[in-house]
Amino acid sequence: MAHFLHDIYSSFLPPLLPLIISKFNLSLTAASGLLMLQNLPSVLSFFVGAVAHELPWRLLIILTPLVTAVCGSLIGLAPNLIILALLLVTIGISSALFHVPAPIVIRYYSGAQTGKGMSWYMLGGEGARMLGPVLIVSAVSWWTLEGTWRLIFPAIVFSLLLHFMLERKSFEKIDERNLAKGAWLVTLKAYAPFFLGLAFYMLFRSVMKASMATFLPTYLGLKGNSLITGAVALSVLQGSAAVGSFLSGGISDRIGRFKTLIFLALSAPVFMLIFVYSGFALQMVLLVVLGVLLYATSPILLALVLEQGSKQPAMMNAGFTTVNFVTNAIAILSTGFLGDWLGLDTTFKLASILAFGAFPSALVLRHFSAVKS
Repeated sequence: MAHFLHDIYSSFLPPLLPLIISKFNLSLTAASGLLMLQNLPSVLSFFVGAVAHELPWRLLIILTPLVTAVCGSLIGLAPNLIILALLLVTIGISSALFHVPAPIVIRYYSGAQTGKGMSWYMLGGEGARMLGPVLIVSAVSWWTLEGTWRLIFPAIVFSLLLHFMLERKSFEKIDERNLAKGAWLVTLKAYAPFFLGLAFYMLFRSVMKASMATFLPTYLGLKGNSLITGAVALSVLQGSAAVGSFLSGGISDRIGRFKTLIFLALSAPVFMLIFVYSGFALQMVLLVVLGVLLYATSPILLALVLEQGSKQPAMMNAGFTTVNFVTNAIAILSTGFLGDWLGLDTTFKLASILAFGAFPSALVLRHFSAVKS
């Protein structure tokens, strides 16, 4: 529920990009820079992970969704790019403070079914990204772009509910016994090859995800479709992503992490290529398949990271979040630049071809992983 609340408000920027591009007369490269600003504070995850045992996890899980909701609801009201940038950076900081402790709590309760636990956790996030675009575009149609601040009030109610629902447990004490001073540096050195392999796998996947998640409404708008059509298409993509995230963790528990990752590495680019060469009606159908294939890796990779045997799970999760930021930032900026240079249609095709690089990357990742199946 907390993940759902946080991510529904952090998902507002992509569906609003066509309006923001028009409002501030931005290029696609500049628009992709806005996405990077929102993701930039994720690099703080590394430092959050290093001191995770000293943080009030329960308080962060309750309050950070509210901070994100306030800033996300004010995006449309931003009078200039400086204010907009400040709002996006604040969302990014809030996101970093939420996404480091939350999976550790999930893992603690998941027992031997880490993949299934991560699937439940990711269901909240992907479900939010399904409803977020429709919610914010509907709010714009009801109240105009400058009136979306009204969405703050439901978030206040939900944060109060979280306060009463979330168990009063000192989650920050879970791995404190394993956190010797300077141990984070030892962990970083020990798992550097694993994280490098993870980075390559996620980078090749990110070029597809950045294209679809960031520029799908803009891509469809350039083909003559309305803002609401772009928002609905993004919701279809994220709705199927929720299904993929929910199912994939449990599947990987049964058939193996790497068998699932390799299948996804090969199948997603194929369907992405079919998508870019299809008409609008077939594209809407393919979005269902693509959502499942593009986002199914998240709970699997989270489970894999936390199964490496490290005594610092918060630090490992922080490493995963940092890698996710770096690869997403590269992919988003590259997609925006190529979109300006080559056009979004050609960029989508190129992203599909580059994504096949995830297959050899998965083999490299398996070589450095403590889990081989």
